[in-house]
Amino acid sequence: MKQVTAWIVWCLMAGTALAESPNIVFILVDDLGWSDLACYGHPWHRTPNIDHIAKQGVRFTDAYASAPICSASRASILTGKTTARLGFEFVTKNTPGYQKIDGPTLLKPPPYTMNLPLEEETIAELLSTEGYETAFFGKWHLNQHYRRYLGWSPTHGPQQQGFQVAEEDFGAHPYVWKKTPPPSIDQEGEFPDDSMVDRVCKYIRRDHDRPFFVMASSFYVHTPVWNQTAWLLDYYDATIPTGEANRAKRIEYAAFLETLDHHVGQIMKAVDESDQADNTLVVFFSDNGGHPEYTTNAPLRGSKWNLYEGGIRIPMLARWPGKITPGITSRQPVVGYDLLSGFLSVAGNTNIATDGAAIAWDSLESESSADRDLLWHFPYYHPEAGYANALPSIGVGDFEVSQARPQSALRSGRYKLLWFAEDDRCELYDLQTDLGEQHDLSHDQPEKTATFEARLKEMLQKQHARMATPR
Repeated sequence: MKQVTAWIVWCLMAGTALAESPNIVFILVDDLGWSDLACYGHPWHRTPNIDHIAKQGVRFTDAYASAPICSASRASILTGKTTARLGFEFVTKNTPGYQKIDGPTLLKPPPYTMNLPLEEETIAELLSTEGYETAFFGKWHLNQHYRRYLGWSPTHGPQQQGFQVAEEDFGAHPYVWKKTPPPSIDQEGEFPDDSMVDRVCKYIRRDHDRPFFVMASSFYVHTPVWNQTAWLLDYYDATIPTGEANRAKRIEYAAFLETLDHHVGQIMKAVDESDQADNTLVVFFSDNGGHPEYTTNAPLRGSKWNLYEGGIRIPMLARWPGKITPGITSRQPVVGYDLLSGFLSVAGNTNIATDGAAIAWDSLESESSADRDLLWHFPYYHPEAGYANALPSIGVGDFEVSQARPQSALRSGRYKLLWFAEDDRCELYDLQTDLGEQHDLSHDQPEKTATFEARLKEMLQKQHARMATPR
């Protein structure tokens, strides 16, 4: 009798969800910098399909990844928890253990986190209880590499974390090229077929009897940055001014990014040609800042792997016809661990307890959340190989890999504090007047610095953050 009653309740829930809840298409891209898109002001990158999402919806100026590195950011997104609370602050590895750095370091980071724990409730599991079908395609990177780099684990893959549909596929990303590059494409306007993107589009075009959440997790624009599209390389070689720093890699990167834009256009076309376009929330998001050897992240300081703005401030766009006013810009601070609450809220669940704040999709022009505290925690060193030869300081658009040391950060309103664990030192910046974090205010405003430092350390303590410890 209990089983029959539960089935009736679920059917009623699913029917209500189908009538009231929108579909959600979440496009998560890899290593895309905040200033890489044309709609964020880039002077020569062509990203018309991604820009079109901004024209039809909202462009966030103050959106942040939860971490400056892949696995940690993705784990935080899926669970709605900070990396400090999760104890998942770095990338997964083949085997457990500790960092081995090729240079002297003062602190010992915590051991690697190998898998997203199965007891963690994910977006997919929570939306399933709201009557959604959930699907995942692309890059997972939340388990020990299984059989190959980034291989999905049979015990900790997407299907074990609540995704009812999950298909593993690298698509056309150079991860699959190995030692045999595919033929070049010379015809202007042509792109390589990408089977992973095809799977996403096929899923969206299916007839669905209930709302769906699909996570299209792209491998682009992560290295290796190699292109089949010879015609795009020719275009950017003729477009990028002679004398630009790091020009050869920037040509490769620009073509790679335009390939990603083509993929996003295919997904958006599938949404628009479905009969659910007006009832679909689309969110576009990057997992961390840009790679310092391929993009500048300027005017932001830093890059992927550190907690300056270039490592964590990222592009975020959203479209929801009838709910999000087309063409608006939102300056609300939003962070990756807000997305779980943001997605659950459109399904009607506003009671979930997370570290994030539910995104008010229909009032994004308001700046009511500007004074909330955002937290980051990175108790590791980077790069693991090459640390000794990396730059000791972190600059703006220098195309160099720098030494990242154990650090944490807090943003509150216009101010951002960084705390460096090695020497218990703080830096304070006013992001409203100093977006590039060039003028450290910690000595000029010691009381404000002390207040933010105490707040940061209290948050880390309450969340039982793992810390790097003296050797």
